[in-house]
Amino acid sequence: MNELLGFLSKHSKWFVFTFFVVISCVLLFKSDPYRQHVYITSAGRMATSIYKGANNITSYFNLHEINTDLNRRNSELQAEIARLQEQLLRVDESRFTDTLKLDSGVHPFNFIVAHVINNSISRPFNYITIDKGSNDSIKPEFGVIDRNGVVGIVSNVGPNSARVISLLNPNLRLSCKIKRSEYFGSLIWDGVNPEEANLEELPRHTVFEVGDTIVTSGYSAVFPAGLPVGIVLGNSTDKTRDLFTLRIRLLADFTTLGNVQVVKNNRAEELKALQAGEENDSKKKTFGN
Repeated sequence: MNELLGFLSKHSKWFVFTFFVVISCVLLFKSDPYRQHVYITSAGRMATSIYKGANNITSYFNLHEINTDLNRRNSELQAEIARLQEQLLRVDESRFTDTLKLDSGVHPFNFIVAHVINNSISRPFNYITIDKGSNDSIKPEFGVIDRNGVVGIVSNVGPNSARVISLLNPNLRLSCKIKRSEYFGSLIWDGVNPEEANLEELPRHTVFEVGDTIVTSGYSAVFPAGLPVGIVLGNSTDKTRDLFTLRIRLLADFTTLGNVQVVKNNRAEELKALQAGEENDSKKKTFGN
């Protein structure tokens, strides 16, 4: 008690000063409406500033919790986007399956829908990777097409993916014909333009017009006859030669490959066996009396 009395006695001047200041302020602002308005406005501004500062401090300490919640929401949205993309892919595949019109005689062929996961168009030798493999009955030498035309031929197969040698690869030669005239030759890419290729080894008497459609000849076990490949742009070599070349605009757009179909020939093994038998027969010698 003595200590309290001593503290009050020691600081009595400050307490008296504070008391008179408060009394003076009350009398000053209470008797004058203008000063009262100024006081209220100033007090409101000060209180607002104090509240803003307190809110900023509170928000700063809550940043970790807010950031964690944002990351959780972002992960949920990413997962939802992935699910929607997968659903769209399945829808596109289901709509894509029957879009390509083929000539008659394709009944021995089945078509397996796949999705392109890697593709090159600017290299000297281009390849494509698809998301189907041996687990999906994919084998080497299966043809690959898209909704517009021929894309390539399967070269290597893994359990869940396959490598396709692209039509934009000089190592791939495709037997094709002019649909209107039935003259055929070998289609090969010259490594220049990813939208064009050459149809070589055409006989001099070949009849064609600019705009004619080039289709697969069907002279192999890879593709059925009549699959679209390209459009004739014109001849790129002198037609007075025994064999000449046509310049072809490819129908498949290799810059936007998405869904493709792998062509499975159900009679491929039978055709290979027959061809092997023919080769063996040609090697046999015939003797006569």
